Amino acid sequence: MKCLLRNLCAHGFLFLAHLIFAHAMLDPIDFLALQSIRKSLNDMPGSHYFASWDFTSDPCNFAGVYCDGNKVIALNLGDPRAGAPGLTGRLDPAIGKLSALAELTIVPGRVMGSLPHTFSQLKYLRFLAISRNFISGEIPAGLGQLRGLQTLDLSFNQLSGSIPFSIGTLPALYNVILCHNRLSGSIPPFVSQSLSRLDLKHNDLSGSLSQHGLPSSLQYLSLSWNRLSGTVDRVLSRLNRLNYIDLSMNQFTGCIPVNLFSFPISNLQLQRNQFYGPVQPVDQVKMETVDLSFNRLSGEISPMLSTVQNLYLNNNRFTGEVPRSFVERLLSASIQILYLQHNYLTGMEINPRAEIPVSSSLCLQYNCMVLPVQTPCPLKAGKQKTRPTAQCSQWKG
Repeated sequence: MKCLLRNLCAHGFLFLAHLIFAHAMLDPIDFLALQSIRKSLNDMPGSHYFASWDFTSDPCNFAGVYCDGNKVIALNLGDPRAGAPGLTGRLDPAIGKLSALAELTIVPGRVMGSLPHTFSQLKYLRFLAISRNFISGEIPAGLGQLRGLQTLDLSFNQLSGSIPFSIGTLPALYNVILCHNRLSGSIPPFVSQSLSRLDLKHNDLSGSLSQHGLPSSLQYLSLSWNRLSGTVDRVLSRLNRLNYIDLSMNQFTGCIPVNLFSFPISNLQLQRNQFYGPVQPVDQVKMETVDLSFNRLSGEISPMLSTVQNLYLNNNRFTGEVPRSFVERLLSASIQILYLQHNYLTGMEINPRAEIPVSSSLCLQYNCMVLPVQTPCPLKAGKQKTRPTAQCSQWKG
């Protein structure tokens, strides 16, 4: 009998020792935090991400869990393969207990609820990406305590409220992607001199851009589909590293800074604002696409714009004749899109029998001229070929 008990005790001790050994690699606090995270999230139908999360084995071998020593340093929740179903549930505040966490991502899915305020405890967090879920509520101001944060991507959620001022004070930010939410209020000034990408499009942001609120390190700036206003010439003049800019669908006013056209931008989107005044670049513009349509721009069209491949100047107040350089480049198929409709232009020297290349689109209708050539225009241009004479005689440019 004693021998049997001894054997049972020995086997029991071995089993217990096995469990302790399995978890000895992981800090107990991290172990309990992972358990809480697992209880608050589930696989969506068709997803098998959590199949490997067996807490009788070493959690450092779980899918999406990466450890350094006995601490979790990265947590990539969900199957990362394109098109794979994501997760459902909520984010447990226990995430804040993973004190060595440097990276946290969640794949697109149906994760709901608010961002836990305990995120502010993740002092080593460098990369936070939770996009294309159903996260709601406000962005915690405590994220401003994460002084090492480099990437903040909370895009395509249902976040509301303002962007906390503290976010702008983060010194190491490289990417800020908060597009497609319901954020309101003004854009805070950003101090990070390494900020490269700022994407705030499709929100409800308002107010003006502060003169020194955007660092000169910016390469990608998208603020479209908001309610932003005020002038931008002083702000943009400093951002000479930009290669993409989209300020469309806002209420910006004032002049477009001339030096903007010399920046290394491939795509300039300023349409549907209230910009006014002339557009006179100093040198030939090397951008592939320039869209200045639906503004209040005036004066003559600069020949420096004839080197743009896709040029949208329609629905403005431009006057005078279309420069000859545009005709030459259009007929040589160097220009693919030239939209000049709904202005006050008075002529374009082009042979009525000239054949415009099939790859090129020209629209001239609703100006102060008899159309020199008949070309198909977009449906939105309307059916009227020429602007009424009374409007043309009253317009002084």
